[in-house]
Amino acid sequence: MKNQEIINFIRNQFSGQDKVALHQPCFGGKEKEYLIECIDSTFVSSVGPFVDRFESEVTRFTGTEYAVAVVNGTAGLQVALQLVGVEYGTEVITQALSFIATSNAIRFAGGVPIFIDVDYDTMGMSPISLTNFLLKNAEIKNNECFNKFTGRRIAACLPMHTFGFPCRIDEIQVICKEWQIPLVEDAAESLGSEYKGKKIGSFGELAVFSFNGNKIVTSGGGGVIVTNNQNLARKAKHLTTTAKLPHPYEFIHDESGYNFRMPNINAALIYAQLEQLDSFIENKRELAATYATFFNDNPVFRTELNDTKSNYWLNCLEFKNLEDRNSFLEEANQQGIMCRPIWTLTYLLPMYQDCQKDEQENAEKLYNQIVNIPSSVRK
Repeated sequence: MKNQEIINFIRNQFSGQDKVALHQPCFGGKEKEYLIECIDSTFVSSVGPFVDRFESEVTRFTGTEYAVAVVNGTAGLQVALQLVGVEYGTEVITQALSFIATSNAIRFAGGVPIFIDVDYDTMGMSPISLTNFLLKNAEIKNNECFNKFTGRRIAACLPMHTFGFPCRIDEIQVICKEWQIPLVEDAAESLGSEYKGKKIGSFGELAVFSFNGNKIVTSGGGGVIVTNNQNLARKAKHLTTTAKLPHPYEFIHDESGYNFRMPNINAALIYAQLEQLDSFIENKRELAATYATFFNDNPVFRTELNDTKSNYWLNCLEFKNLEDRNSFLEEANQQGIMCRPIWTLTYLLPMYQDCQKDEQENAEKLYNQIVNIPSSVRK
């Protein structure tokens, strides 16, 4: 299929716009109404009713018991990792095919990333690669998992659901339990996605979603930690509010916490967005179905696997090779159709080049083939 034919088709899906964004927000609900209500109340910082309403709505939508609103997804991941035991000098198993925030959060929590290959079909962490790594490199001592070669404790496993497509999270969950490794889901991109009828974000001890401006719903910036563990939820809220003890007027803090709570004004925006989430997902799935009908061989359009439901946050084309990928990227972007490749694999970046990794066969192949194409909610 010729590049120009693809470009014309994509442009037509967005009413023939000269410039088509990769993923822009859609504000068609009560955003302005709630923002004005928030401003009039004067509660615009980290305390206010919209924060509570937002957290309650997130638990309903994700099927989890508790939610803690935070300033962004990276901060949420950092806190979640600390809550399960990541500290200076420990290791966290993750994937190199991910946005840099995944590894940065590990680093901010004091941990060292280990990069495990992804499955070619899901683009998320491979349970087979995870098992092979652990059998070769890990051992259990005193009910904790240790890396036999570095001597460090493996304190967590952090898979990511890439572009809204669920990884094989149930298999990863079983492996982590067997090896005594706490599981945290990087669900930044997958709000509304499901795996075997269960919402993404409800498999790990904790999970974190992002509400950056390019996500399926947005608070401008923002994120949320979800969990079914009441103690972890209380600790998350405590740590993200500077570890301040309740008191009518005194400022007493019992540990080094963070100023990571989502402001009420951002919560007002995201609450209005959540009211539209079901319709957004339906709209995006209709766009994905249109794409799937058009594309066939080169490139191939990536669709959800059996037993999964994707929110299709970012739609993916799979080209045969790097040359075809680059040719399309150049032509599309020159003509105002915003498209992008997968992120540079994290272990290729200077600050993570020394981290342990496996062969990364699938991650490298996907990096050479995958292009994200415009995926916004169409009005």
